[in-house]
Amino acid sequence: MVTRSENCPRKDVCLREGKGTVNIKDLATAEDLYNHGRLFAQISIEPGHSIGFHDHQHESELFYVIKGEGVYNDNGKEVTVGVGDVCICPSGESHCIENKGSELLQLVALIVME
Repeated sequence: MVTRSENCPRKDVCLREGKGTVNIKDLATAEDLYNHGRLFAQISIEPGHSIGFHDHQHESELFYVIKGEGVYNDNGKEVTVGVGDVCICPSGESHCIENKGSELLQLVALIVME
């Protein structure tokens, strides 16, 4: 099966009370992930925008940076991340990410459930 990029659902949302909005391009459905995941998406974050600080329970979230730079908050510790970096938030931990740069930040995000 192939889904063309232009056929992937997209939406602009404020995530977890972050700054501004982020664009989410859904790459697969929960059914495509055999209901072991609830998100597989490309997330685009404009400069000055963010995904707000939040925790994960009974699931892990992974970010893979494909464009730009961001500041990833890993349980209160801020780390600058860039292209090729992987951020993992296991169950029971908290995180957020912000684009403090001048260019678009893009991630591939995956949420996997226990």
